[in-house]
Amino acid sequence: MEPQADIALIGLAVMGRNLILNMNDHGFTVVAYNRTLSRVDDFMAEEAKGTKVIGARSIPEMIAHLKRPRRVMMLVKAGQPVDEFIEKLMPHLAPGDIIIDGGNSLYQDTIRRTKYVESRNLLYIGTGVSGGEEGARIGP
Repeated sequence: MEPQADIALIGLAVMGRNLILNMNDHGFTVVAYNRTLSRVDDFMAEEAKGTKVIGARSIPEMIAHLKRPRRVMMLVKAGQPVDEFIEKLMPHLAPGDIIIDGGNSLYQDTIRRTKYVESRNLLYIGTGVSGGEEGARIGP
């Protein structure tokens, strides 16, 4: 498979779905992933139907679709789920790849995660995204 996507987004709740559609509308190819695979299937069959969005059914598949440097954004519940996804992602990433936490993580957790991820020669950005469903869908 030839890598073609600009970014992957993990988390297909309201914010994730709408942010993916917004990025698609602005010319980016996005890979959509969710640990509950039925959410990926439903999203691809409904809102993302007819777009350039790519649905992935596993983390390795998601990563395989990405151009380098690979960018993976997480919109998952703050706390332990973020740490768990970091651990699941790191074996599949290479130096210079970027993990972005778009959730509302506590800043001390972001500092700890940044040090940890960067010690593995990866980049980490903690950038909480807000604005609700409408902001995610039609914002800049």
